[in-house]
Amino acid sequence: MSAQANLADAEMAPFLLAQQSHVRGLSAQERDGLVISARRVDGQWVVVSRYGDDRWELLSKTTNRKHAITFDLVEEELRDSIRQVMYRFYCRGRAGGKRPGASTVQGLFNDLLPFLRHLSACNITRLDEVKRLACTSYVKLVKEWAMANGKPLAAASIDRRLRAVEALFELSQHSTDPMQAHPWPETSAKHMAGLSGSDVRQRKTPVMPDDVFATLFQKAWDIVQRAPAVMDLRDEMDRVAAADPTLEPLAVWGAQCQRLAALGFHAGPSGLAKELLDVRRACYVVIASVSGCRNHELAWLQTGSLFSTPGNDGEADVVWWMRSVSAKTDEGSTTWMIPPAGVEAIRIMERWALPYQEAIAKEITLRRATNPLDPEIAEAQRHSKALFLGRGVSGMARSLSLRSWIGDLRTFAKIRCGLDWKLASHQFRRTFAHYAARSQFGDLRYLKEHFKHWSMDMTLGYALDESQDLSLYLEIHDRLEDIKAGLVDTWLKADAPLAGGYGANIVAWRGSEAVTIFKSHRHMVKALASSTPIRSNGHAWCTADDNLCVGNDLERTRCSGCDKSVIGHVHASLYRGLYDHLKEVALLDDIGAGAQQLVQRDMERCASVLRELGQEPQGFAA
Repeated sequence: MSAQANLADAEMAPFLLAQQSHVRGLSAQERDGLVISARRVDGQWVVVSRYGDDRWELLSKTTNRKHAITFDLVEEELRDSIRQVMYRFYCRGRAGGKRPGASTVQGLFNDLLPFLRHLSACNITRLDEVKRLACTSYVKLVKEWAMANGKPLAAASIDRRLRAVEALFELSQHSTDPMQAHPWPETSAKHMAGLSGSDVRQRKTPVMPDDVFATLFQKAWDIVQRAPAVMDLRDEMDRVAAADPTLEPLAVWGAQCQRLAALGFHAGPSGLAKELLDVRRACYVVIASVSGCRNHELAWLQTGSLFSTPGNDGEADVVWWMRSVSAKTDEGSTTWMIPPAGVEAIRIMERWALPYQEAIAKEITLRRATNPLDPEIAEAQRHSKALFLGRGVSGMARSLSLRSWIGDLRTFAKIRCGLDWKLASHQFRRTFAHYAARSQFGDLRYLKEHFKHWSMDMTLGYALDESQDLSLYLEIHDRLEDIKAGLVDTWLKADAPLAGGYGANIVAWRGSEAVTIFKSHRHMVKALASSTPIRSNGHAWCTADDNLCVGNDLERTRCSGCDKSVIGHVHASLYRGLYDHLKEVALLDDIGAGAQQLVQRDMERCASVLRELGQEPQGFAA
């Protein structure tokens, strides 16, 4: 079953769309019989949850999470009203919005629970009894609760909880028990949370520091390279277990220990199991690092997801691509370009996952024999070809959940890498965008062979089509703009020394009255950053529209007088080192007069740069 088919099965059955989006006017029997979710089992729809159930199973497009609403968490007096509200939200969403996904529905329910507990504490048993005082006192309670726990609740968290109350008011208007007035008609959740005027696009996910990312990736890559040998040991253990089916488990374990020891592995089957878990974690780190995929996109990754196309950059015979499914912005089947390191990690995972895939195939066969319409058959099929599999408390093989990956990744970072970094899956995407953007500035330290493809004009070489992850391109572009803005901001500081022709112009310009044409310093930085092409050649920032100047390659000191270059304090050590090296060459008496003139010229260029940066060169004779 293809990933795209699996995705379709997670969506609403056609008859669900025909149901009315509220329960007013329905009898109790009609209301309780409304279908909430259904799965298609071998072409036939099977109901999973109905309106009257105490627990609604919400079918998600992704395989890395399960979503449900448990109404037992709501006080009995309010339970019927909240069930009506959630049904309306599930069917239609909020005014002006689209129908929400399972995660959003569960999120609203969870965000409402504190407010519902507050209403119960106020002895309010109906939504039409909710007065403005109860709502405003809840705002105070939310903020006091945060302070009582010794750590202020994030503004975004306060906003989310208060927006849930606004949603409750709106959605209850379609119920038999509507709230009578807006909770705070003169203001909004965003304003009360302190977010008015803030940049809603502000990112909270941190980029991994260079040393953290380098250590993490290097350890993961070392494990990936050793993985085939670990797989061979696992296969040998399977052969030992299958050699004599009459042996008791303890005897099989002993035979496996002996065989492992004979092969030079002395940690036994339990030690091998830990090595296999490390392989899975390491492959995840490598693939996430070089693709920029989200967790649910890696969870969808299946056997056979790799394919290649002819290269056209003159450096590689083929370009490798990875196919998966993205549900973040409803792209569906999506492709990502990956380097050979990612290809190797995926191929290892295709071998690693085989025993789990076989277990799922056996499970499906057994379920069909017991009940051909068991809805769990469809769920098992969604995971049947997945790569990142494991066994949960139920013992069934399934794609690892996001929560499991959080624990796995932090264990890997701390135990295997010795890092004190709070690693999370979503950091890989931002870090990927960060390094892809930095590749234009010439300071890329890791994954060089991959990121050479991710220059910002990559689309000239590879045409974007509907299957590619456009949002990842936008992430890279945003990160590039952030880097450029940060760099320009340092240029515009009054005390920042700058050399180079363009640098000298900036120094003169930032002290002129022309700066006052901008509304603010931030606006000035943004305008200059967006209008100036900037890249690093290692010894200067070049603002030329092309990279044809020899100063970008052969004649580095030429940047000192180029009207397209900016040289900052960060480059000072390079020019000092070059100057000191040239001094040594100048002392040689066998390089000829022409070479001496070139050395003297380059020394003068370096000395000029150092003086403009506020550093007097030692031993310079003009």
